[in-house]
Amino acid sequence: MASALKDITRTLGIVTLLAAGFTWFGVYGTGGPVWLRFAMWFVTMMVGAISSFWIVPFVFHRHLKTAHPAIRILAASILLAVPVTLTLEVFLLLIGANAALPYLPIQFAYVWAVCLVMTIGGFLMDRARRLAELEDAEPEDRVAGFLQRLPVKYRGADLWAISSEDHYLRVHTDRGEEMILMRLADAIRELGEDNGLQTHRSWWVSHQGVSDARRANGKLVLVLKSGREVPVSRTYQPDVRAAGLA
Repeated sequence: MASALKDITRTLGIVTLLAAGFTWFGVYGTGGPVWLRFAMWFVTMMVGAISSFWIVPFVFHRHLKTAHPAIRILAASILLAVPVTLTLEVFLLLIGANAALPYLPIQFAYVWAVCLVMTIGGFLMDRARRLAELEDAEPEDRVAGFLQRLPVKYRGADLWAISSEDHYLRVHTDRGEEMILMRLADAIRELGEDNGLQTHRSWWVSHQGVSDARRANGKLVLVLKSGREVPVSRTYQPDVRAAGLA
């Protein structure tokens, strides 16, 4: 409840500041009384803020959850620009400003540019917040948070390892494997040092995911509980031995 109230207060503060700024600078050359112009921008931006509570989860956590962040940001900003542009057009008509249909694409482009900047800002702030929360999280909470990126059937699964394949990661668990769009370095940072370690430039293993260690053709490999072999490069061999995995 306190968190929701904090989010609402922050949103109202941002909307009020932006509305005041747009009113002061007379964006679009809008005329009319100051209170009317402020009301126009406040309501227009509140429409955008309220729409974001539905559009952002719709894009980022449902339909484009595995897409590249740039694609998700682009899609969310375009969707947000639609209700904001329509609201702005209605107000421009009410105050007698230029709201002719031929100018609608240009208006939409202006609104989309603002929505794009706001979406990028929101994405970066949310990412920074999540990383800050991870710093204080317990090891098991880090794993649970990471598994939230996977389909529901993997929630509560035992994480065994992660391997990098191009721009994707293959997540190895006791319930099977799943591909997600993420960098290995970001995944390792999110999981922390207490849950496992990197064994190769393209592999990370969980302490609980290793069942054996052996040498194949003179090279050290770890064997996951699934039977999958994980390479260990010379760079990471001291860390693997120090962790008691070999």
